[in-house]
Amino acid sequence: MTASHTPFAEPAEARAAYRAGLRTPTAGHCPGWTQANLISLPADVAEDFLRFAQRNPQACPVLGVTEPGAVSLPIFDGDLRSDLPAYRVYERGELTAERTDVGDLWRADLVTFLIGCSFTFETALLAADVPVRHIEDGGNVPMYTTSVACRPAGRMAGPLVVSMRPIPADRVEDAIRVTARYPRVHGAPVHIGQPALIGIDDLDAPDFGDPVRIEPGEVPVFWACGVTPQAAVMRSKPALAIGHAPGHMAITDARDTDYRLDG
Repeated sequence: MTASHTPFAEPAEARAAYRAGLRTPTAGHCPGWTQANLISLPADVAEDFLRFAQRNPQACPVLGVTEPGAVSLPIFDGDLRSDLPAYRVYERGELTAERTDVGDLWRADLVTFLIGCSFTFETALLAADVPVRHIEDGGNVPMYTTSVACRPAGRMAGPLVVSMRPIPADRVEDAIRVTARYPRVHGAPVHIGQPALIGIDDLDAPDFGDPVRIEPGEVPVFWACGVTPQAAVMRSKPALAIGHAPGHMAITDARDTDYRLDG
């Protein structure tokens, strides 16, 4: 079942709907509750990935790590195999399936990482009257694979992926100020304007998500994106990896304010 949906208010309500088969992007759902990217990897490559995340903290801010085979975390009181709206399955770097449940693929050696997501600071952007176009239009945020290489670690290497939001030129400084207070969910933008400088040729053709309108007087602003681990999986080719479908996040039991720097 694929649908857009009136936003849920509570994480448990959202997770129950996803478990029942609802597939929808999660932007705008459960305002105030932290959303996270998911990547599950065999234990023999999980240590390399953890070092990859540590070396690329703006793209891969780790919010939680499971023990091998575990299906929940203190910040996620649900089932990581079924309680996201959609998953992607990779075998030796190739995308082989996109599905709403991966329970039959789960292995006792899979280690799952929850990675911070820029959806977390969108509530704060909206509260500051900074527009968020994909929420306005009821779509998925556009995401692009860049020409910027992440720092490799062992068997893990790959390019930086970014998300993009068109921001009125006179509000860009506000967008920087608001998002910089959330360093554990990507923080301040990594690039502003001139997409070609980071290898993006066509903003209307994102690698993940949906294209969005860019109105006159708006500037494309780019944030590091938690799909970066999946780009690393495609480059590094582990035997198996499971990630969220881009834009279809894990809605956690943590609050956005847990990851905000005050002051």
